[in-house]
Amino acid sequence: MKIHTGEKPFSCNICEYRCTTKSYLQIHLKTHTGEKPFSCNICEYRCITKSCLQIHMKTHTGEKPVSCNICEYRCITKSSLQIHMKTHTGEKPFSCNICEYRCIAKSSLKTHMKIHTGEKPFSCNMCEHRFIRKYDLQIHLKTHTGGKPFSCNICEYRCTTKSNFQRHMKIHTGEKPFSCNICEYSFITKSRLQSHIMKIHTGERTFSCNICEYRCTTKRNLQTHMKIHTGEKPFSCNMCEHRFIRKYDLQSHMKIHTGEKPFACNICEHRFIRKDNLQRHLKTHTDTKPFS
Repeated sequence: MKIHTGEKPFSCNICEYRCTTKSYLQIHLKTHTGEKPFSCNICEYRCITKSCLQIHMKTHTGEKPVSCNICEYRCITKSSLQIHMKTHTGEKPFSCNICEYRCIAKSSLKTHMKIHTGEKPFSCNMCEHRFIRKYDLQIHLKTHTGGKPFSCNICEYRCTTKSNFQRHMKIHTGEKPFSCNICEYSFITKSRLQSHIMKIHTGERTFSCNICEYRCTTKRNLQTHMKIHTGEKPFSCNMCEHRFIRKYDLQSHMKIHTGEKPFACNICEHRFIRKDNLQRHLKTHTDTKPFS
């Protein structure tokens, strides 16, 4: 009956948590003591309750019994489905009290708040990098091990995450689900659409450098730019001493060693390592002089 009346007579003496039963309180108290008595016999995962362990075991079996009735999404728990359904309704009930960020899940808001506090609890034991999310650390660790478990069956592309792989496959399928409502352009990712709208239509450059006058449309571009000031060049060539700010620049540089020139002129026999070099070359054929 306490569920219906809303009565929560059991309270934690450490935080503001209240609940309907003594057993729930006992489970909650383990979050303060750090006690995790239930352990997975396949990996190092440990948890507070047997039910959490049972849910976790499905990550090993691949079982996803709960499905969305709108799209093909499947998941392990009903709560995960409830969060997913908000992607269809557009509902974002959790909002940041510092900026305009809104999100679907409370856990996403907690992660976001670390951007404001500067908290990066997950640290790499091989270099000085620290991360807000454990998932980002796991991806980063693959840069040390060279692990790229996801490979394209059409080209030689390999990557560290499933999301990057799914995004790459759209290059082959031609799928561009995010379309601009001002012009006819469509994009593979939502972030590219947002960048396009700010660059082309609004001219808005919301991200600014606090050292120089540089402004840009995306947070990622600002983070890349800041490395110019810090001198950080995390991407190094394993064949010479060159180091680079961006992974893309390293990939272009590696073609010097391999001799690869994938961008060919369709008018003459010239070939180029980079697309921008080809575009510059093509102007010699058209006599286009944009800065004259």
